[in-house]
Amino acid sequence: MRTLLKRIRDSVFRVGWPRDERSAVRAMISSVTLHIHAPKVRPSTLRFRATWTLGLVSFLLLGILTITGIYLMFYYSPHPVAAFRSMKDLAFVVPFGTITRNMHRWGAHAMVIVVTTHMLRVFLSGGYKPPREANWVVGVMLWVLTLGLSFTGYLLPWDQLAFWAVTVGANMVGTIPGIGDSLRTLLLGDHSVGESALLRFYVLHCVVLPSLVGGLVAFHIFRVRKDGGLVTSEHEHEAAKESAGKGKGDGPKLVPSWPHLVYRELTVTLVVIVGLLVASLWFHAPLEPEADPTRTPNPAKAPWYFLGVQELAHYSAFWGGVFIPAAIVFGLCAVPYFDRDVKGSGRYFPRERWLANSLFIALLVFLTVVTVVGTYFRGPGWAFMYWPY
Repeated sequence: MRTLLKRIRDSVFRVGWPRDERSAVRAMISSVTLHIHAPKVRPSTLRFRATWTLGLVSFLLLGILTITGIYLMFYYSPHPVAAFRSMKDLAFVVPFGTITRNMHRWGAHAMVIVVTTHMLRVFLSGGYKPPREANWVVGVMLWVLTLGLSFTGYLLPWDQLAFWAVTVGANMVGTIPGIGDSLRTLLLGDHSVGESALLRFYVLHCVVLPSLVGGLVAFHIFRVRKDGGLVTSEHEHEAAKESAGKGKGDGPKLVPSWPHLVYRELTVTLVVIVGLLVASLWFHAPLEPEADPTRTPNPAKAPWYFLGVQELAHYSAFWGGVFIPAAIVFGLCAVPYFDRDVKGSGRYFPRERWLANSLFIALLVFLTVVTVVGTYFRGPGWAFMYWPY
């Protein structure tokens, strides 16, 4: 029996537990999951401030959302009569239903924040510069799809908060000149949020958008692996230039990914899971009364990540609600093809990139301000309140 078990183990784990540098490299290359890493990495990439582990955390949150989402799908019915009842069953009948829904809700909010912060980190360090232009565009698309996933999932509880938030968001789509009404009808399947909208949002949230995200994430990781990492410290930056100038060596000394990188990733994984679990045990996902089209809240607000757009749309439906968001997305996709000077790449706030970083931070501050105003300083009739409480 022991011989049989050993044969089975050896057929799956051909290298065994790494005990030296050579076997560690072989383990990384032969593993179905670990082979996406380079066998060796620069010591600077192991520092927390190099990437803040934001890419890894985004991937972990996506995995958690996938697992919890599949569990929720077993007990959810995408029909207005049964959707809200499904939420009640998850809270009081389904085993671990409350904690699963909480993890899914807070994980979705966390993913929007982490993916946005990840883009900020990549931009400030010049990670969109050649040869990473296409991967930056893929990252922008993943950010947009993340917002789309959160938006489509917002309607599924079928409570007052979800119903009117999606109604406001759909009305923003309807303001697009020429095609707005057609896009809004295509999105909702009707002229208002109802049974067709719930079914379409369910299919988008559970099938269409996750499929797109999965494909783009695979390509994104592949390009990260092929394009290589940035030099992230002044010391290694100068060492790499000096080594290239002398024609000697291959730059900074590399260390095996096992155990240095793998153990750090396992630690981050544990911290993310425990942190999200604690938050889900402490804070319950909101669930307002069942959706009622005859009871309009005042004011009716979009999901929190679209409140900045709603605030801008208050001033101009087209310019604030459509043109500015579209210009931001297209501008982010275009920036690596115009800003091609690689000087200062891999360092935060270098002098060579002060203008690009300043403009990007100014844009971020602007979006944060309008989001805060739309969240806390708008009352009934979208009137401005000088004090939010």
